[in-house]
Amino acid sequence: MVQEKIPQATAKRLPLYYRFLQHLSESGRRRISSSELSELVKIDSATIRRDLSYLGALGKKGYGYNVERLLTFLRGKLDQDELTKVMLIGVGNLGTALLKYNFLKNNNSKIVVAYDTDYNKVGTLIGGTPIRHVDQLKTDNLDDIQVAILTVPQEAAQKVADQLLRTGVTGVLNFTPVRLSLPDRIRIHHIDLAVELQTLIYFLKNYPIDDEGGD
Repeated sequence: MVQEKIPQATAKRLPLYYRFLQHLSESGRRRISSSELSELVKIDSATIRRDLSYLGALGKKGYGYNVERLLTFLRGKLDQDELTKVMLIGVGNLGTALLKYNFLKNNNSKIVVAYDTDYNKVGTLIGGTPIRHVDQLKTDNLDDIQVAILTVPQEAAQKVADQLLRTGVTGVLNFTPVRLSLPDRIRIHHIDLAVELQTLIYFLKNYPIDDEGGD
């Protein structure tokens, strides 16, 4: 994982840089300046230079960054060569969509098992991922799975989260509106789509984009 000495705000941006650098590499691009990368990722160039400076002197003045070298460096920092196994709980519409997508463009994470209460889904495969009954969380050996994605109804969220305590999960991506209560050893990232939409609408109404496309 990313070293602790790197600020968390920087650590959150590194995967974004990595994704765009992958696209650049695949298109044959050999080098890129911080200003050019800024145009792609929509982050100011000063922030990009500061972020990448935490990783070492990877750029050259007047040349920019070597795409392959920077990509290789970020791959190591982000453990892209090591597979992170993920479980998904809640195979509704959103859960099904995530299973079909299954991070196909991301080579270091994969949903390897999913759980639901619907017996019509249990025992089937979605996107190649087996669906098991949620009761099997109590008996399955899940010590090698580090991350859980929750896409369950909100009334079931905390109960399911409590069941994760006996597994090897150390991170939870929570798509429910419930603020989960779990031990500090488990990191939780909340993604409330309704809140994100409301925030976007608020900004559209109160912070209109100017004619030049800026804020």
